Amino acid sequence: MKGIRFFRTIQMKLIIIYVLLILFAMQLIGTYFIKATETSFMNNFTESLNYQAMLLSDLVKPVLLDNQENTDSGTKPEDGKTISDRLNQTVNNWYKVSNVEIQIINSSGTVVSASEQYPRSILGQKNTQQVVSRALQNIKDKDNERVLTDVDGKRKKAIAMPITEENKVIGAVYIVASMEDIFDTTNRINQIFISGILIALAMTALLGVILAHTITSPIKEITKQVSSVARGNFDQQVKVWSHDEIGQLSRAFNDMTNRLKEALAINEEEKEKLASVLTSMSDGVVATDEWDRVIVINRRAREMLNLDDQETDGRDLFDLLGMPKQLALSGASGEEVTNLIEIYPQDAEESRKVRATFTPIHSREKGTTGTIVVLHDVTEQEELEQSRREFVANVSHELRTPLTTIKSYLEALDDGAIDDPQLGRRFVGVTRNESERMIRLVTDLLHLSRLDSKQAMLKKEQVSVTEMLDEVADRFSFQLRQRSIAIQIIIGEGTSPILLDRDKIDQVLDNLVSNAIKYTADGGQIRIIADRTPNEMLEIKIADNGIGIPKKDLARIFERFYRVDKARSRNMGGTGLGLSIAREIIKAHGGYITIESDYNEGTTVTFTLPYMEEGSGAKHDGKS
Repeated sequence: MKGIRFFRTIQMKLIIIYVLLILFAMQLIGTYFIKATETSFMNNFTESLNYQAMLLSDLVKPVLLDNQENTDSGTKPEDGKTISDRLNQTVNNWYKVSNVEIQIINSSGTVVSASEQYPRSILGQKNTQQVVSRALQNIKDKDNERVLTDVDGKRKKAIAMPITEENKVIGAVYIVASMEDIFDTTNRINQIFISGILIALAMTALLGVILAHTITSPIKEITKQVSSVARGNFDQQVKVWSHDEIGQLSRAFNDMTNRLKEALAINEEEKEKLASVLTSMSDGVVATDEWDRVIVINRRAREMLNLDDQETDGRDLFDLLGMPKQLALSGASGEEVTNLIEIYPQDAEESRKVRATFTPIHSREKGTTGTIVVLHDVTEQEELEQSRREFVANVSHELRTPLTTIKSYLEALDDGAIDDPQLGRRFVGVTRNESERMIRLVTDLLHLSRLDSKQAMLKKEQVSVTEMLDEVADRFSFQLRQRSIAIQIIIGEGTSPILLDRDKIDQVLDNLVSNAIKYTADGGQIRIIADRTPNEMLEIKIADNGIGIPKKDLARIFERFYRVDKARSRNMGGTGLGLSIAREIIKAHGGYITIESDYNEGTTVTFTLPYMEEGSGAKHDGKS
């Protein structure tokens, strides 16, 4: 991969282009030069053969003429030599000088003389070569030349030259010469040229590397600085190697880096200010792009929506809020919108009420480019307001019922019922019971008020757990016998006296045992279990096998004035504040209270009290 990337660099591209241009130019010049040289050699060679053939034809012409005259007259030559001897002498002398194969052919196409390399048997035979036939026909053109290849693979050129006398062909000269010397010379020239090309290419490559380096070194320096800037390093500067275009680019880049560094520093400072503001805000803030994808979200918004950092990147705003866009914006668009919405955070058991303000982000060119959402959690305020409304309604209802009853009976007494002693006493008794009911209600409210405001002082003393629970059973013994309900008290071995406010804990126990008796059928069973836990807490359980509490009501059982069966609870004289008071008393002691129940199977109420508190002494049995 590194090799592939190297060939993609500008430096390598410049070298390759430079070398290829030189190679192309030299190849073009070399091809032309070699072709021209080869053509020149061949033309010179052909002209030389033609010239030799012409000279030789002039030499053998008289001999052929003498041979023809003697043949016509029947006389012999003066020197006594035959025509063949004279021709052979001329041909062999010429062969020794020019080293070409020669045949002398008469007008009938018969070989009358041949150079030494031909066998003697060729004399008297006809030469059937086309070039010879054309020459004997006195045709002089390119077809009188022919390239041959002998059995040894050597290339030769043959030329036939007619011998004429007064435009009459009396014979022909047939010359064959080897062209190997020409081709050897051409090959040597090619080798020299190729060697020159290789040397030139090597020099060109070296010069290309040097030239490309001078061009690409500043570019590499700029590229390195660009990568450094991309990583956030603005301290380095590009070296200016020259005053040409690349040097101007280097100076411009350095100036751009400085300006970018200053701009980013200002931007980072503003970003840190904005981040500090967003982090310190008590309201949640979410910013989205034009497609409602979250781009910025502060810590408070994450807490409200129960989100991690990775869960918000690119998420849809209304997907995070868990509601459709139309419902969240209530149909408005393009303007600031404030709505009270209910969101359901991820993995949260309960929903939250949030006052959300949607403010669009406008751009002159693109219009609306995003939205800023401010989330103000009003869950507690709404719950407090709802609790206040319910509390006022419940108190009004609880007070109105006995007041209405008292008013009705007083009016009846005023209308004459007081004159009937038996009826009057019964009406006065009802009035007294309703008055006591109102007093209990007001007393419980005052008690709760003091506990809420931390004004209720705890008068703690060392108390024996066994004695305290036995006295509770004694207080309810009459009701238990009356309804045949068995009560069992179980004390663990590790239980010892504990420091607590006896009156308030008795109030808690009385309330819990009273509830157990109320909601347990005749012949049922109640168990009171006390034990010491490993974390130094006194744990007391009041368990019954009564009617139990439905699962849907368990979460609200400690709310003030909340009743599972309102009609039955009111008939039994309850105010709906007993469990609320019990929870506040246990919390004031530093403990906690829980309730477990299965409908129609029974209920178990458990509360704990700490054994050790700061400033308390050692625990021991007996009263203090």
